[in-house]
Amino acid sequence: MSGPQPGENPELAGLPAWLYPLGFWVGVAALALGMLVPGLAVAGVVWVAAVPVLAALWVALAAWKVDRRLSLAALMALAGLAVVFVVKQWI
Repeated sequence: MSGPQPGENPELAGLPAWLYPLGFWVGVAALALGMLVPGLAVAGVVWVAAVPVLAALWVALAAWKVDRRLSLAALMALAGLAVVFVVKQWI
């Protein structure tokens, strides 16, 4: 597989290039703020854990009409995460 050709939009069916870094840096800022205000540390940890889930949801919804296989892969990843949480409750 090769990268996108000149003139093609590499973000056509996937995650926009700005979304994941933005989520990461918001998480870093929230964790840094959690060092000063310990009550906010939990919010920072939850945000950092939620960024990949939000990214998968974005891809699943945005790619449905363009690349259904990519969308289904994102939904399968989310389903796998849900299975982990369900099984974790039994252990």
